[in-house]
Amino acid sequence: MYEGLRLDSQLCFRLYSLSRLLTQRYHSLLEPLGLTYPQYLVMMVLWERDNVSVSYIAQRLMLDTNTLTPILQRMERKGLVVRTIGKADGRQRIVSLTKIGNGLEKQASDVPRCMAEQLLSAGLDQAEAIGLVQSLDKLIGVLREE
Repeated sequence: MYEGLRLDSQLCFRLYSLSRLLTQRYHSLLEPLGLTYPQYLVMMVLWERDNVSVSYIAQRLMLDTNTLTPILQRMERKGLVVRTIGKADGRQRIVSLTKIGNGLEKQASDVPRCMAEQLLSAGLDQAEAIGLVQSLDKLIGVLREE
């Protein structure tokens, strides 16, 4: 067998596995809030900056708008966001938090701390976590430029 095709030698498989495992951990933290992980990501974008276009959210999350639209539709049905037609450009959709969506921010404020505690209690120290974030940011930057 060609060594380069071994699953254990693939960086992408490690990142994929890590992503799945982290998403599973987030599930238990987000379930009481009624959010899925992708919805949580959208909410974080909107808590940082409300009343933004769908394309802005897609860009921040590195998603296609076709992937994001069904997530936003489900969030709208839950009463978390509203989508309106842009005033300057009728083709643009603006996403805004509802009162319920705004209220979730306070409830979600412990999620990052709880996740950090889980990672630290699993043996990852703070310096390793910072280094990992820096390495991943570098890799993301390189791949986005291509």
